[in-house]
Amino acid sequence: MTALFRLIMMLVGYVWACIAASAVITLGTLAPNWNDLDEFSRSLGNSSGGVPTVALWSMIGIGAAIIFAVGFFPALLAVILTEGLKLRSIVIYGVIGAGLALAAAYGLDFGGYITAPNADMMHEREVFAAAGIAGGLVYWLFAGRRAGVWK
Repeated sequence: MTALFRLIMMLVGYVWACIAASAVITLGTLAPNWNDLDEFSRSLGNSSGGVPTVALWSMIGIGAAIIFAVGFFPALLAVILTEGLKLRSIVIYGVIGAGLALAAAYGLDFGGYITAPNADMMHEREVFAAAGIAGGLVYWLFAGRRAGVWK
């Protein structure tokens, strides 16, 4: 029964981690252009401006589904590793999350990270790293802090 409960908590933790990562990516990519979105919303007749809440949650939901599908097997490998080795440190989950997010977005070639050709590319990589860290920390909150207890 304990192993089944752990599997359910791992799945729930992964789902919430995907939602958190999607929220960070959505807000991180919209934030630099927030004033432009505000003006665009006002031109459409929205007196309060800003991005409509339904649109924002829709983007987060679609992004979470994509992150879930793309990152499932690499995250599964990381979960098996952390569960098997009983790794419970919050730092480990943040680092693993950042590494997986950057690897999923840019492949395993991190050589261009320091010498990126423009500031937009650096901002994108920072947003992806932050999303991975957020996902790793949320996963730790749900399942990682009790890794390996089923043994």
